[in-house]
Amino acid sequence: MTPLAAKVNAPALTVFLLLLALVTVLGFLAARWRRAANTRHLDEWGLGGRSFGTWVTWFLLGGDAYTAYTFVAVPAAVFATGAAGFWSVPYAAMVYPLVFLLLPRLWSVARVHGYVTPADFVRGRYGSRALGLAVALTGILATMPYIALQLVGLEAVLNVMGLGGGPGASPLVKDLPLLLAFAVLAAYTYSSGLRAPALIAFVKDTLVYLVVLVAVVYLPMRLGGYHHIFDTAAAKYRAVSPATHQPVGSLVPGSSAQWAYATLALGSALALFMYPHTVTGVLAAKSRRTVRRNMALLPAYSLLLGLLALLGFMAVTDGVGKGVKGYNAQLAVPQLFADLFPGWFAGVAFAAIGIGALVPAAIMSIGAANLFTRNVYKEFVRPGATAEQETKVAKYVSLLVKFGALVFVLGTDQQLAINLQLLGGLWILQTVPTIGAGLFTRWFHRWALLGGWAVGMAYGSWQAYGIASPATKHFGGSTALIPLIGRTGYIGLTAFVLNLVTATALTVLLRALRAPQGADETRPADYRAEVGDGTGPSDHQPDAGSPAAADTGDHQPDAGSPAAADAGGPEPAPATAPTG
Repeated sequence: MTPLAAKVNAPALTVFLLLLALVTVLGFLAARWRRAANTRHLDEWGLGGRSFGTWVTWFLLGGDAYTAYTFVAVPAAVFATGAAGFWSVPYAAMVYPLVFLLLPRLWSVARVHGYVTPADFVRGRYGSRALGLAVALTGILATMPYIALQLVGLEAVLNVMGLGGGPGASPLVKDLPLLLAFAVLAAYTYSSGLRAPALIAFVKDTLVYLVVLVAVVYLPMRLGGYHHIFDTAAAKYRAVSPATHQPVGSLVPGSSAQWAYATLALGSALALFMYPHTVTGVLAAKSRRTVRRNMALLPAYSLLLGLLALLGFMAVTDGVGKGVKGYNAQLAVPQLFADLFPGWFAGVAFAAIGIGALVPAAIMSIGAANLFTRNVYKEFVRPGATAEQETKVAKYVSLLVKFGALVFVLGTDQQLAINLQLLGGLWILQTVPTIGAGLFTRWFHRWALLGGWAVGMAYGSWQAYGIASPATKHFGGSTALIPLIGRTGYIGLTAFVLNLVTATALTVLLRALRAPQGADETRPADYRAEVGDGTGPSDHQPDAGSPAAADTGDHQPDAGSPAAADAGGPEPAPATAPTG
């Protein structure tokens, strides 16, 4: 037996491959699931025909927001620093009341006007191609490192199962499993569009819930109970780091860390549903009622997130990485599973993480492709593109995005991918004033919002660049001293405040100068529209491939006309909005 084969966890690998094969089959079969008469339309490929009911949307959004990197990184942060890693739990609790106010309104106006992306809405609301382009490019820029991090999570699982190759393994042997996994992902995403991750999300979320619930009951039995787990973790965090001469962590954040904890949670809550992939999942819902139901049901994932974070304490008690200099905390949870679960169930756990990488990576690539196609290609390169041409370009761009993320992960240090994802959260937060405020008011001037966005992006990127850590010279963290307050807080939220203050001041000035504000193609009733209530799109939609349907995104009739009321996506649901 070769040294590489000797390291392979055969039972875990067998179960992992069987479950991966299952979701691959589902991914290709998804092209026939709820298949429309005409699939050559971006509404069909990129939004699943805007036809997903409550349960499909719940699994889709859960699979979208709670990724493989969440599964790996949240307990890894707890493993490394203690209670500071729990910041994602309050952030997940805060986000749903916020987006309950925003996303039903976004769904309604998008349905009425045929918007596919948040940048479509921005362009229509403010009559500004430049502002729409800024939102689109920010979304694409923020999404790319997020996709790369799904690869980091998948790569951690493959390494623990013994597929990473030994120290002397060639790059081909080391990277081949990852290449094959993403080749399969690219193929079924290209074929099935958003329907593929929507269908696979059922398997992914079922596995995640199963693994986490078993882990929080079974693993403490193996480790001496929760009392022993917390005692062991507290002893580790009291140890003094030779690099910082401070304790490595704590079970309760100290007073100096509380501002950072709170601002990071709040800033992340504001940003989460501004990402293109989460907006894509929302716009794929069949009704406004479906969106509202999901904002009420999705907090169930917050409970899961809290349980998931406890795995970090369990990895400390298990002694994962103990005595290894520079141990990669991202491997802590996969290694914990490999150490304490029976081989076959470790395979189930690894499949949950692996599939948890494929589902969000697919949705993210589709969200980025939609942005490029609608807000760059059609807006600036080929305004006369047909619906079929839009769909073809989106498919190609989704492949390119995934390939770019793969090359990035294979060619750079993983720490850089982590740092850039933190930067991505900072960037996407700068779109909140434009999108969030635009859903309620037209008071802000389009040029002022563009100026505020530029200030927020520049300040946040500059501050993040100047942060060093033991692992990297630049982009080594997401917190810095808040001006005027004198406390350490989340850079993204500070940049957001500067963004908002700048936009407000410039709006007052530009209004005083009577600068042209741009045409708003929406009307108040559009933000409350529901399928079948008379204010939303008609129940008699044109065929998705017809010229009328192809024109719904860009050449809008007057917002009050009957034609505008018909500008939504295909396959509207009845007002009762049955579940998916």
